[in-house]
Amino acid sequence: MKAGENERPDQQPGPDGRPGNDASRKRKRRRKKGGQPQQQQQATKAQPQSPDNRAPGSKKKQLRNRRSLQGRPLAAPSDRPASSVARPQPAHDARPQAERATAPPSDLYAALDLGTNNCRLLIAQPTRPGQFRVVDAFSRIVRLGEGLGSSGRLSEDAMERSIEALKICAAKLSTRNIRKRRLIATEACRAAENGEEFLARVTAETGLELEIINRETEARLAVSGCSSLVGRETRSVVLFDIGGGSSEIAVIKTGESRSARLANHITHWTSLPVGVVTLSERHGGRDVTPAVFDAMVREVEGMLAAFESPDVSELADDPDSGFHLIGTSGTVTTLAGVHLGLPKYDRRKVDGVWLSDAEVSAMQAKLLSWDFAGRAANPCIGPDRADLVLAGCAILEAIRRRWPSPRMRVADRGLREGLLTDMMADDGVWRRLRHRGGTTSWRSRPGDKT
Repeated sequence: MKAGENERPDQQPGPDGRPGNDASRKRKRRRKKGGQPQQQQQATKAQPQSPDNRAPGSKKKQLRNRRSLQGRPLAAPSDRPASSVARPQPAHDARPQAERATAPPSDLYAALDLGTNNCRLLIAQPTRPGQFRVVDAFSRIVRLGEGLGSSGRLSEDAMERSIEALKICAAKLSTRNIRKRRLIATEACRAAENGEEFLARVTAETGLELEIINRETEARLAVSGCSSLVGRETRSVVLFDIGGGSSEIAVIKTGESRSARLANHITHWTSLPVGVVTLSERHGGRDVTPAVFDAMVREVEGMLAAFESPDVSELADDPDSGFHLIGTSGTVTTLAGVHLGLPKYDRRKVDGVWLSDAEVSAMQAKLLSWDFAGRAANPCIGPDRADLVLAGCAILEAIRRRWPSPRMRVADRGLREGLLTDMMADDGVWRRLRHRGGTTSWRSRPGDKT
């Protein structure tokens, strides 16, 4: 070190290399003894003994207290902003971590999807670019489309079940200041004669206003919700969403340059008027024999035959295209859960998992070998899905025969995630977060999703 560098003026070295200031040496001796300079001692005596400046019980505590104050403003609590004043904290908060980590109200977005089989809600906050953190969620099997195939109308019991679930969603939404929300209804309300009448009743009883989206919008939302599971190196994908009353299929080719919105790369899409609820009601879902299963597959294959889209040879002609299937529905997530042997369904282990063609075939054969009670006993199926899962497997089998692929990726996400992604992108929240205060360092959390 050069002479005088990083030293105080009163500690400049003398001819012998030691500090040449006697006062400096005296101060050092006092500090070694734990004492204070005389002026500092007098100032300390003159200060009132408030809780903030009482002498600590030990010298070590006193040193820690001094260091903790370095760099802090010395304004009195009354001069500080209200948000910086310390408040008593409860000893224990029993809420889930995702709810305890509250977000600024203006950063919250909500998406609700009322389908033929399920009612689902997500409330989320944007985090790193293209991702968000779930703040609250709700999902319940309501079977709104029960009996719709034969009557053409929503039944009273189905509407009652759905309204009860929607009241819970309304209560969750009312407790938060949501920046933007979108509430949608799909195939059951599209196809039912009394679909609009039912939604008017929903508004009257819950205060929620739902919009019926068309099939193209549903297909695009499914793609948006799964976009992060399609790797940058992938050039072509067939993405499908097996719903309760309809099944959406999208052919995606990204080419050399990929847009920020994967839905912009949809080249062909279709929506089949068949889902797990409607197919199981037509063929029976409890006692499914191999012959019944084959009949369900052939019905769906007939619908797919009318869909004009590229053959699999066109999609996978380039060995570097990375062509594969990606499925988002209860059917594929159930297959993945059974394949993994989970003691209970765990989204974190299922979402994004890869299944080979042979593994999918093995899981379908296993489910087909079980009777209704066996399917209901499996923790990843349960009694609510035991009569629907094989109908979903039949739709999946028809898709696999049309577009054979060596592997399939499983997505535990769908329309709600697509709604949230689109709303956040439209608002430019990720751009604002990225540029807020200059550069931003992003860290993903366990609850982050895309």
